[in-house]
Amino acid sequence: MRKTYPAIFHKEGGGYWVEFPDLPGCLTDGETLDEAIANAEEVLGVYIVTRLEDALSVTAPSGIESIGTDDGFTSYVTTDIDKYRRNTKAVKKTLSIPQWLNEEAERQHVSLSSILQNALKQELKIAE
Repeated sequence: MRKTYPAIFHKEGGGYWVEFPDLPGCLTDGETLDEAIANAEEVLGVYIVTRLEDALSVTAPSGIESIGTDDGFTSYVTTDIDKYRRNTKAVKKTLSIPQWLNEEAERQHVSLSSILQNALKQELKIAE
């Protein structure tokens, strides 16, 4: 699941430090801009996943146009939070479906696991 938040990149010395105004305490840095961007993607993912796993709310991202800075620039940072989930071990579940539906799914090479995961995400309103 991808999440995108605005960030402020501050130039300091020979490197950068990054803050997410919508997410208090979500900070990182990097010696180069590429490193700062990569670190920002990671810290954003870890921050959001930690909040979700601790059953804490995550502030919705504000519009980048509302964020100003005098000593850097603003940019969106996107991360795939599924990369940072701690409990991603697959678990086996037993389910029952009509035989004719199973036969049709096999005939069409449909992955029941994939279908179930997608349906659960939709039912639980977990955006991709």
